[in-house]
Amino acid sequence: MLPYGRQSIDDDDVAAVVAALRSDWLTTGPAVAEFEAAVSAACGDVPAVSVTSGTAALHVAYAAAGVGPGDEVVTTPLTFVATAAAAALHGATVVFADVEPDTGNLDVEAARAAMTERTRVVAAVDYAGLPAEPERFAELAHAHGALFLEDAAHSIGSRWAGRPVGAFADLTTLSFFPTKNLTTAEGGAVLATDPGLERRARLFKNHGLVREPDAQRWPDEGPWHQEVHELGLNYRLPDVLAALGTSQLRRLDAFRTRRAEIHARYDEGLRDLDGVRTPAHRADAEPAWHLYPLRVLDGRRREVFESLRAAGIGVQVNYIPAYWHPAFADLGYRRGLCPNAEAYYEQEISLPLFPDLTDADVDRVVEEVRRAVTGR
Repeated sequence: MLPYGRQSIDDDDVAAVVAALRSDWLTTGPAVAEFEAAVSAACGDVPAVSVTSGTAALHVAYAAAGVGPGDEVVTTPLTFVATAAAAALHGATVVFADVEPDTGNLDVEAARAAMTERTRVVAAVDYAGLPAEPERFAELAHAHGALFLEDAAHSIGSRWAGRPVGAFADLTTLSFFPTKNLTTAEGGAVLATDPGLERRARLFKNHGLVREPDAQRWPDEGPWHQEVHELGLNYRLPDVLAALGTSQLRRLDAFRTRRAEIHARYDEGLRDLDGVRTPAHRADAEPAWHLYPLRVLDGRRREVFESLRAAGIGVQVNYIPAYWHPAFADLGYRRGLCPNAEAYYEQEISLPLFPDLTDADVDRVVEEVRRAVTGR
């Protein structure tokens, strides 16, 4: 089975992990700081706070933003459920706004219509690696006294108007799961443009521990003393995984280039095929494509999906609208809330896309898609 996504590990990655294992630090050591500096350099020199997953990054980012009961978070339903769930776990009300019908990204005007005086955060997802117009979302959020959070789980390495993802939002969250644009096995990061947000993120990901004497209430207790002023959790990324991430970042440009080549090869092979729609592009975007979201028309998505799986093509669907999950349905969210997102979901199939995919693999996928759609 040809998977839809897979990590790309080379000898340098293995050597980096082995070196970390042989060092004095398996966690809370120098490899973490090195990785955070490398992530920052790749994302417009915005300070980076490493965490244990993309979901942890969202949970930490909402904590840094001060999200809590009585607040609203406006976001997209066309995302992995964590984008919304992490806000709900802080007690916020999630307000789903519809997406652009061609890109699957949160629609700026739909988000504008969903905002109220209680909106604390607008969270847009860079679906498939295509940035969700970050300049417009930052302007929208700030005009309403809210923060802009860019869920860039799909898009590290992408650029918008010549600037890297991470350089636009108040808070940007990244994921380093194996299928993502680079990996630490499990891991993520929060980018924060404001020092106060960065500090709150660092505190929350480390139990809220305050170690600086000048910030403590009882600094004379002793040199061992540490305090918790606001409760946090342990979301510390170990040195072993951070070392893998630093090694992977050295190939981020090559990963982006290869992903773009594969995406273009799919476009060329499928754009003339009746019954499907190839992914949309935006003139200002240079995506590090995470997904190739093919749209299968005329209600034939499941038929084509099952045909491709039977042919050994490990396609996936990204994503069930977040409010369709029973956890949100039980809170009163109903189907039909965001028609564009639901229509996109009902057509979408993610074709295999990862750097080690060969041209021959891509051509095989194209051939099987054409066979599944045309029946010949």
